[in-house]
Amino acid sequence: MALSLNACILLLKEHHLLKSSAVQSDISVEMTGIAYDSRKVSGPTLFFCKGAHFRPIYLSMAKDNGATTYVAEKPFVEGNGLNALIVTNITKAMAILSAAFYDFPQDDLVITAYTGTKGKTTAAYFNRGILEEAYPKHVALFSTIDRVLGPNPDQRFKSDLTTPESLDLFHDMREAVDNGMTHLVMEVSSQAYLRNRVFGLTYDIGFFLNITPDHIGPNEHPNFANYLHNKMQLLVNARKVVINAETDHFDEVYAAATTTTYPDSIYLFASTDFEPARDDIQIDFRFESTEADTATSKFTVIPVTDKAAELNVGGHYSLSLIGDFNESNATAAIIGAGLAGVDAASAVPGIAKIKIPGRMESLAVSEHGTVYVDYAHNYASMKALLSFIEKEYNKPRILVVVGSPGDKGVSRRAGFAKVLTEYANVAYLTTDDPGFEDPADIIDEIDRDIDHDKVEVHKVLDRREAIEAAIKASGSDDIVVVAGKGADPYQKVRGVDTPWPTDMVVVTEIAESL
Repeated sequence: MALSLNACILLLKEHHLLKSSAVQSDISVEMTGIAYDSRKVSGPTLFFCKGAHFRPIYLSMAKDNGATTYVAEKPFVEGNGLNALIVTNITKAMAILSAAFYDFPQDDLVITAYTGTKGKTTAAYFNRGILEEAYPKHVALFSTIDRVLGPNPDQRFKSDLTTPESLDLFHDMREAVDNGMTHLVMEVSSQAYLRNRVFGLTYDIGFFLNITPDHIGPNEHPNFANYLHNKMQLLVNARKVVINAETDHFDEVYAAATTTTYPDSIYLFASTDFEPARDDIQIDFRFESTEADTATSKFTVIPVTDKAAELNVGGHYSLSLIGDFNESNATAAIIGAGLAGVDAASAVPGIAKIKIPGRMESLAVSEHGTVYVDYAHNYASMKALLSFIEKEYNKPRILVVVGSPGDKGVSRRAGFAKVLTEYANVAYLTTDDPGFEDPADIIDEIDRDIDHDKVEVHKVLDRREAIEAAIKASGSDDIVVVAGKGADPYQKVRGVDTPWPTDMVVVTEIAESL
């Protein structure tokens, strides 16, 4: 991979990002490296001065390591002797130049992208499972849990971010293409648009699953309007669009889709008992639950319109991932597969066997009922989970272990208090990625809004101790829910990813000790 200084200048001008340039070398000389971390600079490199915590010494280090050009929003004395590209927006510039450096790998992939407050990971895994049935060992995945860049075990990695920095994103796309991948299923977070990580990227198929208040706080979105705006950008940048017609703020979401996509390329889906508020809205696909219990989920996908029928994905489906709320995510995945050219013959077996780490994992514990581990990390996802359990087990005693992250998602804390009041009998408030906040303060904030006449509350800072206390306190007919972290293998504490065995491993260890 390489990129010339001249190509950089032309690309930045094309996107109206270049303020000025200072050229110290032959404009045609190519840079064979690209980085925003000075420690990763080696040889002739294009270096980005980005981030709120960027320090000029990083540029000096990059220069010492061989950088020949830097990109920044202002000139740095430390960059004397280097080519300087001064831009209006460093994160947009990095996205554009990274895509070019890696030779636009998105052009060699069929890209399906999902956004939504909840369900992104589940829908993405379902979609990949179907595509893998049709195109074995040719489907990449960029998710909250895993990054799958190829068919071999050493080409699979744990994710740090739902959507990584643009440079890393295009690097991984290039790796996937070079590894023989033809399709990519990816989650796209609202932060990805807020931070311009996917600036300039167009998806073949874009999904909007749902929207509820989340990720609002001092280090994230300033308000819900900003959160919604960033979520909707995925629709503006997709060639074909699929929308859950039952989402809140549907009118705004649908309007965003129609700004860049013809109505014939927009597909709507909903459950059979949902009726749109507008007469001009035609639902293309309906789904109907036929059986959902503690072992399986069975449902039917029904094409309604002619364009829906053309995809040949209607029929009866079964899921290994329990919970009727997952049928909506599964329907989205089935439609996405259909738009990617895969019909029900592959969709039915492809989706049936998918299990997702940290999503509705369960373990029966002798004399202590059943324990569920789930990533549910906001009001909407927790409500879907607890309401399903309440219905399936006929209003059992529910004990919930949950915390809330520090430094982000501040709005989740009141949401947890609300849903615990609505469904839980006992709550064990504990630590969950406290970051730079005091976990005791986060717990107190959740506890403050819980109705203590309805919920028995225990504050247990140590997460393992909280899980153990909940299981030991449960009876044979009770349900314990361990929520929030799913399969996360670490706790984020004061800037350090502290190893954590995962909730399910801890649950299993405790169960075996009993």
